[in-house]
Amino acid sequence: MNKGKLYLIPSPLGDGAPADVLPASLLAKLPELQCYVVEEERTARRFLSAAGLKGHIQELEFHTLNEHTSPSEVEGLLKLFEGRSVGLISEAGLPAVADPGARLVALCHAHGIEVVPFVGPSSLMMALMSSGLDGQSFAFNGYIPAKTEERRSALRSLEKKSFHQSQILIETPYRNDSLFADMLSVLNPRTMLCIAANITCEDQFIKTLPIASWKKQQGFTIGKRPCVFIIQAQ
Repeated sequence: MNKGKLYLIPSPLGDGAPADVLPASLLAKLPELQCYVVEEERTARRFLSAAGLKGHIQELEFHTLNEHTSPSEVEGLLKLFEGRSVGLISEAGLPAVADPGARLVALCHAHGIEVVPFVGPSSLMMALMSSGLDGQSFAFNGYIPAKTEERRSALRSLEKKSFHQSQILIETPYRNDSLFADMLSVLNPRTMLCIAANITCEDQFIKTLPIASWKKQQGFTIGKRPCVFIIQAQ
């Protein structure tokens, strides 16, 4: 039987109109797909409805792939490609980047299923390009430890690496301000820090300052907003 393709479907980073951040070629592909693997079904339904499929959502087939999906369950998703193509959608931004969908992408490569990426917003790359920090050499570190002492140790380690390479990291929104406080506590006053929150949204915030200057921002808080942090030692 013919194998379908896996289409990697980016989604908006906020609640704005999909047409504002996604290309027409992607929006034109969505009505052709009847099966989606998604990180969260409710979010995916809302996105697809806003992207032009309102009134047709009930005709679609959804399968969940998140951090709780077992390896055998991911393997089971391969049967979806028998004679049809499948769309992969994560919670926000690019699928399979800092996202459990990467496991399905790897399986598709291993089983000869073509993977087709579409253009869309990446909070990591948009933060980096807006930061003024080194975009030639950089590393994405994902989440660092949540416990205070382990987190501070990780920050010191990343700061040493950042003399030669921008270091990008993210945090669960409710811990944003705790991470920021630890950065102010342990990083060198000359080290540059970019904070990029709610990228592409109306209340987008992107600013790069040395730690010494961030300490002077009286009353500044990030809050529970999706945020990317970038550090670079000077």
